[in-house]
Amino acid sequence: MATEYGQEYGYGREDRGARGARLPAGLRAPFEARSWREFAYVLLGLPIGVLLFTYAVTMVSLGAGLLVTFLGVPVLAAGLAGCRGLGALERTRARALLGMRVADPEPLRVRKDGLMGWVVAVLRSGTSWRHLLYAVLHFPWAVFSFGVAVSFWTYGWALLTYPLWFWLFPMYGGQGGLQLYGDESHRIYLDNPFEITVTALVGLLFTLATPWIVRALTTVDRLLVHGLLGPSRLASRVVELESDRGVVVDTAAADLRRIERDLHDGAQARLVALAMDLGLAKEKLARDPQAAARMVDEAHGEVKTALQELRDLARGIHPAVLTDRGLDAALSAVASRCAVPVRVEVDLASRPAPAIEGIAYFTVSELLQNVSKHSGARSASVDVWRSENRLMLQVVDDGVGGADARAGSGLAGLAERLDAVDGILVVDSPAGGPTRITAELPWRG
Repeated sequence: MATEYGQEYGYGREDRGARGARLPAGLRAPFEARSWREFAYVLLGLPIGVLLFTYAVTMVSLGAGLLVTFLGVPVLAAGLAGCRGLGALERTRARALLGMRVADPEPLRVRKDGLMGWVVAVLRSGTSWRHLLYAVLHFPWAVFSFGVAVSFWTYGWALLTYPLWFWLFPMYGGQGGLQLYGDESHRIYLDNPFEITVTALVGLLFTLATPWIVRALTTVDRLLVHGLLGPSRLASRVVELESDRGVVVDTAAADLRRIERDLHDGAQARLVALAMDLGLAKEKLARDPQAAARMVDEAHGEVKTALQELRDLARGIHPAVLTDRGLDAALSAVASRCAVPVRVEVDLASRPAPAIEGIAYFTVSELLQNVSKHSGARSASVDVWRSENRLMLQVVDDGVGGADARAGSGLAGLAERLDAVDGILVVDSPAGGPTRITAELPWRG
């Protein structure tokens, strides 16, 4: 049963991640490729920051100085366009060394043909000015991060390897050991075993701490790249809404196809057979009334079956009890049809928007069908409540567990349906159970 659970809804999968590294993360960090890539990013940041800052200041100053003439406007636009091009290189560098996935910003919207149309589009684009701001802000931060990273990295490895250097060069310039302090009358050298050991331990601490310091420095770079070189929040929201609209359209089309298939294969086929049986009964009515009566009786049973299929189909689209009495009664009706005992608790002082109410009903119905068919549970529970402006749903069962909402499972499709209305689906299902699936929807009452 657990295998079938996994095939349809992604249940039963094991997390085959890292099974306990031999060394703790703190000891592995100085030797990891990620740490060296981040250090390389900081090293390259200084010359690139100088280039960006010099270009930006030069072009803006030149454009501002020429504003008294007509040439200042296209020069300023050319400077902003150059900043956009350099920003593309910075996104590539962040993608290669930091592993960032920053989408390209929205392209220029040139409303008029010709040079002036392009100049106006560049000057009106907020993306162009954000790239200019990045070029200005990145330079002082690059200087600071370069100095900190190089200092920690250099001093850390130098102190850590000091015993080796002391062994190779016990005397340098007529003096033994590393000079720690010196003035006209006093000099302190690290030249005995205890001092050498302490020096190496301090170097070890510096070496172990350096990757995390560099990682903290690159976190600021990530924020700068994401906030200034990526798409704006408004543009990202528009893309998200367009994607959600596509999901809604696809879901609606799939529902229509499902309804058409169910009608064609179910009630419609029964009604066609019923019409044929009634036609035959009509022909036999005069010659063989008893046979006609039997056929009418069978047709009566077919009518009942067709009506039940139509009720089930209508219930799957939007049940009347949901419209009339709300989620409490509708979910109780769904729970009564579940193969395992289900406790339903709905704590809502009012009703959400009809569309949200319908999605909540559909979500719980799908999850309870999942419990009935695949979980192997002995009992389940459904809890519905409101948290500020969000509608919360939670379905818990004591089955085999191992549910996974990653791509390819039925839960993934359910998560996409919720995401289309700014909802969230969270699956907590360790192997062996229990499974706890929480859905969050906007209230929109």
